[in-house]
Amino acid sequence: MRKTNEKPLKAAIEEFLDTFHLRDKLNQAKVIQAWEKVVGGMVARNTSQLHIRNKVLYVKVSSAALRNELLFARTKIMNALNKEVGAVVIEDIVLN
Repeated sequence: MRKTNEKPLKAAIEEFLDTFHLRDKLNQAKVIQAWEKVVGGMVARNTSQLHIRNKVLYVKVSSAALRNELLFARTKIMNALNKEVGAVVIEDIVLN
């Protein structure tokens, strides 16, 4: 006899993430993990201390020249990171 409350594992995990409000944290971790893939290895090596607060990605940059280049590409980078995760996780990028 089958139980009526059986569901696929994927559905159970999705329900778990929603119930305990973990989806946002998971997506934030995915954005930080996707940073190197989106910006490239050279830029990733010269940036550090990535963290997200209130849908803003904060990034510490090692040089002023790189900071200027990233400022010009900020919207493109933000869109690529959100696309990589499949959700709107960040709405701005602040470069320090």
